[in-house]
Amino acid sequence: MATTSEDVWRLLAELATAQAELTAAQKETDRQQKETERRQQETDRQLRELGQQIGGLGAKFGSFTEGLALPSMETILRQRFGMEVISPSVRVTKDGQHLEIDVLAYTNGELNTAYIVEVKSHAREESITQFKSILQRFRGFFSEHKDKKLYGILAAVDLYPELREKILQEGFYVARIHDQVFELDIPDNFQPRPY
Repeated sequence: MATTSEDVWRLLAELATAQAELTAAQKETDRQQKETERRQQETDRQLRELGQQIGGLGAKFGSFTEGLALPSMETILRQRFGMEVISPSVRVTKDGQHLEIDVLAYTNGELNTAYIVEVKSHAREESITQFKSILQRFRGFFSEHKDKKLYGILAAVDLYPELREKILQEGFYVARIHDQVFELDIPDNFQPRPY
């Protein structure tokens, strides 16, 4: 079958139309891709903002929990353990190192003892390691307490039973919230470990 010039012109016209459609489709794809990138950037910005807000809420909730724990822990520290000085939210910087203590309590004289209270809204496994580090570093920041017996109390709003047992095995006192008041939650035969 012979190709006529009319067939060639028709094929060229179809080819030009297909090329125009392809160019239009490519422009639309580019536009959609730019719109997708713009939306992704907006989503990323919103996620960063949300992360900052959640971080801020976490800090506020932590401060709220510490504030909730302080009155009942102060009562326990004074009445049960005979502490004279109770300081909430102690922050120390020494030689470029930092240490934060939720509650520091101590007494001099015959007892010559200090307690550090770590307050957690949700205690986790790493809470134990973190608390041990605070206790081990304490004397490096507070040389005036170097001769004191040092004990730890982990106070938590939410604490599962297996973790409570691990905390007790480490020699820490456990305090839990009950009717909006923190109370010691230790067995009768509990022996705290001095640090």
